[in-house]
Amino acid sequence: MTNKDIDDILKSSTHEADPALLAGIAASISARLAPVRPLPPSWALTAAIAVICGIVPTVAAFFLGFQGIERLGMDRIRWIFPTLVLFTIFAASLTVAEMIPGSRRIVNAGTLLAASSLAVLAVFALLFHDFDMSRFIPQGLVCLGVGMLVAIPTGLANWLALRRGFAVNATSAGLAAGTLAGLAGVIALELHCPNFRAMHLMVWHTAVILVGAFTGAMLGSLIARK
Repeated sequence: MTNKDIDDILKSSTHEADPALLAGIAASISARLAPVRPLPPSWALTAAIAVICGIVPTVAAFFLGFQGIERLGMDRIRWIFPTLVLFTIFAASLTVAEMIPGSRRIVNAGTLLAASSLAVLAVFALLFHDFDMSRFIPQGLVCLGVGMLVAIPTGLANWLALRRGFAVNATSAGLAAGTLAGLAGVIALELHCPNFRAMHLMVWHTAVILVGAFTGAMLGSLIARK
C-alpha cells in the first residue's frame, strides 16, 4: 500500500462535522479559558527561594539557639557558610529551571547532589579533627531529625513559590528541590549544633542533604505516576 492509497482512504472516509456540535465544543472550551499571569523572571524566582532557604533555618535556629555559630569561630564560619550559600544558590537556580520547561541547565540534579554533598563533607573533614565517637548514633539521629524538620517546611515554602511552574521531569525536579531543602537543614544545624566532632558532622549533617534529596525525588516520582 502506497502513501497515495492511504491518502485516498482517509479522504474517502472524511465527512463534514455537524456545525452545531463544533459550535458547542468551541463554546465549552472558550468558557474555561482565561488569561494566564506570566511567571516572574527566573532570577527573581531563584532569589525568592534562596531567601526562603535562609529565613527558615535562621528562624529555626532562633528558637533552638545559636550555640553552633557562637562557638564556631571566624576561621570556620568563613569556609562553612559561603560553601552552603553557594550551593544553595546553585540548587535554587536548578530547581527553578526544572519548574520552567525549556530552561537552560548547567548541571543535572544528580550532579548537583553529588557536588554539594562532597563539598560540605570536604569542608567538615578539613576543619574538624575531633574523632571521638561517643554517643555517635543518639546525637546523630537528633541532628538528622532537626535537619529534616527544617528541610520539610523549607521544601513546602519553595513549592508554594514555584507552584505555577510545570516540571517536565518530576523526579529530577524533586531531586533538585530536595537537595535545596536539605541544604537549608544543614544551615540550621550549623547555626544551632554545638557538636563539633568530625564524624558527627561528616555523617549526620551531610546526611540531611542526601535524605532531603531522595525524599524529594520519591515524592516527584509519586506525583509523576499519578
